[in-house]
Amino acid sequence: MELGLYTLSDLITDPKAGVQMNAHDRIDETIKAAALADQVGLDVFGVGEHHRLDFAVSSPAIVLAAIAQATKRIRLTSAVTVLSAADPVRVFQDFSTVDLISGGRAEIIAGRGVFTEPFPLFGVDLRDYDQLFSEKLDLLRKLSRTERITWRGNFRSALQDAELSPRPMQRQLPIWIGVGGTPQSAVRAGDGARLHDHPRQSARHARDAGADARRAARFLAYPVGRPGGQRTR
Repeated sequence: MELGLYTLSDLITDPKAGVQMNAHDRIDETIKAAALADQVGLDVFGVGEHHRLDFAVSSPAIVLAAIAQATKRIRLTSAVTVLSAADPVRVFQDFSTVDLISGGRAEIIAGRGVFTEPFPLFGVDLRDYDQLFSEKLDLLRKLSRTERITWRGNFRSALQDAELSPRPMQRQLPIWIGVGGTPQSAVRAGDGARLHDHPRQSARHARDAGADARRAARFLAYPVGRPGGQRTR
C-alpha cells in the first residue's frame, strides 16, 4: 500500500473569510501541498480532472508538470484522467512529457468520470460511456508499450504505423484503473488490473490471488482542501 494525497481542485469557500477561492490560488495551493507531501515522505500526489467552473483543474498533466519542478521524489498521477472523453494519444503524450520533466515519476489513473460535462464538451456521446472507456483504455495501454502503432477502433480515426512521441523516461507509463463508488466499478477495476502490464508492479503483485484487489486500491489518500475523510482509489 502507498500513502498519498489527492486534490479534486474544487473551489471551496474559506471557512474564516467566507470567500470562495479563485482558480489561481487553488492551483498555487495545490503545488505547495504537493511540495510539502514530497518533503514529509509521502509516496504519491494526485490531481483530479474536472470541466466545471467550480473546479480549478481541467488538465492534470499541466499542473503535474508544475509540481514536478517543485518536488524531487514523490510520484505524480492524475486522479483521475477522464479517459472516456479524452484522446488516448494526447493523454499519452501529455503524461510522457510529465514523466520526462519529473525524471520518471508520472503515472495515470484512468477513469470514466463522475460528471457528464466532458462528453458534450469534447463531442462524444454519453450513451457510449462504457464502450468508450474500454476501447480507449485498450489503446492507451498499447501506446505505452511501443514507439509505433497500427490500430483501429470505433470511436476515433485509425492509426497506421504511427510514431508515438515523446517516449517516457520509464520503460512504460504505469496505468491504473480508478475505482468509483459502486461494486461494479471495483469489479471493472479488478478486471483491468489483470491486464496491467507495468513490469515492476506485475512482478510484485503476481504472487497470490489477492493481487487484483490490492491493485485496484491504488493508494489510500486524504483529499487536499476538504476536512477529514479518506478515499481508496
